[in-house]
Amino acid sequence: MAKAMARGWARSGEGPEMLFTDLDAERAKSLAGEVNGETRADLASLVADSDAILLAVKPAALSDVAAELGGIAPPILSVMAATPLERLNEAFPGIPVLRVMPNQPAEVGRGVMVHAAPQAGAEALLELLPALGTTVELPEEAIEAAMAVMSCSPAYLALFAEALADAGARDGLEPALSLELVALTLEGTAELLRERDPASIRAAVAPPGGATEAGLDALAEGGFEEAIASAVDASLARFR
Repeated sequence: MAKAMARGWARSGEGPEMLFTDLDAERAKSLAGEVNGETRADLASLVADSDAILLAVKPAALSDVAAELGGIAPPILSVMAATPLERLNEAFPGIPVLRVMPNQPAEVGRGVMVHAAPQAGAEALLELLPALGTTVELPEEAIEAAMAVMSCSPAYLALFAEALADAGARDGLEPALSLELVALTLEGTAELLRERDPASIRAAVAPPGGATEAGLDALAEGGFEEAIASAVDASLARFR
C-alpha cells in the first residue's frame, strides 16, 4: 500500500517530498526513482530528515522497527494491517499516530482511506490524504470490517473483470477491447451506485426472461454471493 500511496502522491503533484528506506535497498531505490524521491540507508537517517513517517511494515517487524528508532520519531502515519493503535502506542510511546487503511486505487487518486481519529499531534497528517482519494473516519473497532470490504475488494473486482473480459475474448472480441469495455462498465456502474441502490440496478438491467436474468441465474447456481461472503469472512479472520 505504501507504494500505491507514493505513486498517488507523485501523480497528484500535491504530495510531500518523499524519502524511502527498505531492507531491500534496490526496491527503495527503484520506487524513489519512479516518484522523484530519495533514499536513506537506514531508519535513523530517514527519521532525521523527515517531518512524518509512513509506517508500512509487517506486524511481526514492529518490535524491530521500534527498537531501531529508539523512541525517537516524528508523527507516524501507520498503514499496518492487524495493528491497532494500542499496540502502536506501546511500540512508540509518546509519538502521535494516525492509523489509516487505504486501498490500491490510491495509486490513481481514486482510493478510499479509512482512518481512526488522529491522536493529538497527528492531525496534520490528515492533510496528506485527500490527494489520494476519499477519506472516511471510523471508530477504530470498525476498521477491520471496512478493510475486508474496501481494501481487499480491488483484487476481487480485478478477478471478476479478468474473467468477464476473458469470456468476451473467447466469444470473438479483441482482448484489449474486451477489457476496456469491462473497465468502462465498472466505472459507469460505480457512478450509478451513487444514485441508485443495487437491487434497482439489477431490476433495470434484468427484466424477466431476458439474457441478463439468465446470467444472474447462472451466477447464483455457481454460488456467486456465497463466494463473495466467504472471501470477506476469510480476509476479516486474518485481520483479527
